[in-house]
Amino acid sequence: MQHSIFFFPWPPLALAGLLLLLFLHRRWQCNRRLPPGSMGWPYIGETLKLYTQHPNAFFSIRRKRYGNIFKSHILGCPCVMISSPEAAKMVLASKAHLFKPTYPQSKERMIGPAALFFHQGHYHSLLKRMVVASFSPTAIRGSVAAVETIALRLLSNWEHVIHPICTLQEMKKYAFEVAMMSALGSEAEPLKEGIRCLYGKLEKGYNSMPLEIPGTPFHKAMKARKALDEMLRKIIEKRRENCGGGLLGNMLRLQKQKEEELSDSQIADNIIGVIFAAHDTTASVLTWLLKYLHDNPNVLQAVAAEQEGIRRKLQVEEERGLTWDDTRDMPLTIRVIQETLRSASILSFTFREAVEDVEFQGYLIPKGWKVLPLFRTIHHTSDFYPNPDKFDPSRFEVSPRPNTYMPFGNGLHSCPGSELAKLEMLVLLHHLITTYRWRVIGEEDAIQYGPFPVPKGGLPIRVTRRGKNSIFSSINQYNKN
Repeated sequence: MQHSIFFFPWPPLALAGLLLLLFLHRRWQCNRRLPPGSMGWPYIGETLKLYTQHPNAFFSIRRKRYGNIFKSHILGCPCVMISSPEAAKMVLASKAHLFKPTYPQSKERMIGPAALFFHQGHYHSLLKRMVVASFSPTAIRGSVAAVETIALRLLSNWEHVIHPICTLQEMKKYAFEVAMMSALGSEAEPLKEGIRCLYGKLEKGYNSMPLEIPGTPFHKAMKARKALDEMLRKIIEKRRENCGGGLLGNMLRLQKQKEEELSDSQIADNIIGVIFAAHDTTASVLTWLLKYLHDNPNVLQAVAAEQEGIRRKLQVEEERGLTWDDTRDMPLTIRVIQETLRSASILSFTFREAVEDVEFQGYLIPKGWKVLPLFRTIHHTSDFYPNPDKFDPSRFEVSPRPNTYMPFGNGLHSCPGSELAKLEMLVLLHHLITTYRWRVIGEEDAIQYGPFPVPKGGLPIRVTRRGKNSIFSSINQYNKN
């Protein structure tokens, strides 16, 4: 009996020891199978490195060190970064059911958890149909005149400015007005400045760490987000009867029909999401367009010749404005935009989240980890784009290989507003190039985040109106300067 008193406690201890060994073995096995890479500092991870280095350097250094798949930690999230077209296709299209759309929690809270970007299934399909109905080529071809009016108003304001213009800030004004028109319709005009002010405060926190401490960029952004939500709810209530135009009008009509449940909170989140998607990305691309055209005068001269031909046609046809068909008749300018989207790669990557443990190329992607397809790295790989650092629009005379050109993403969650963004660029470039010339101030090639990568200082420029001489004389004069 005395023997049994000492015998029975051992099996539980042995079981506990065995479980501990199994846990440690499992942990060792998982760590061994994770992709190589660095998680950086606790909590901060490699966030500061990502947003203080040139993005090409950040990604290329890690790719050379670890290969096409590596781990990191940014914006409070452990993540796996992938940089091959095949891997991007798997995550975004062929096995998209294993990777749900997501952003870091800080970005989701700022944009709004009900926004289109963060969902799958029926709710995503419902929203995608409404957004596509608002931003498809068929829907926006009647908006050319309104976009042109906004572009001409912006450019006319530059004529009287004697100090250098910050290209990024001016392009943000332009893109914001087009985004407001598209999201809220013409009824948005009286409320535009209030929304612009709050949105400006909100966007300053997009790349910040989610610290709920007064005075931090994130805390300030969330205060602005709350105020913006309240303003949008008032707009929704005011327009509930007549609905009006823009995406908001389409959403209110759907809500009114009661065919689908769509709350005011969901509507507000998606309006903010559309402004986010249509504002900063387009403004950043336009800023790079002016930079690349400035740095490549031969390309600028060829684009100017194409746009001058369009201008002469408009003059012959009773001084009319641009039409949708005119913007389809700008093949070189379109290739310049394509090359800018590739070279600048405003959307360096997108976020997905593994919904379960996923085995990929011998590595484990743990459930809950973010997965980032690196569009920028793919766009700057010499196997797909020879001499990738050279600005060469002629490379788009031939279609790129599948899954190697993804400036607007890929799969079901690709950007539904891409055609509107291209229309904005074509309209602005037509009037800028045929009426003005610009000179970049300073020679620095560094970048900053605002919130996407853009030339340092937002590309300061001086703008002058073109004289009555030919456009080519103006370009030659510009080259001498």
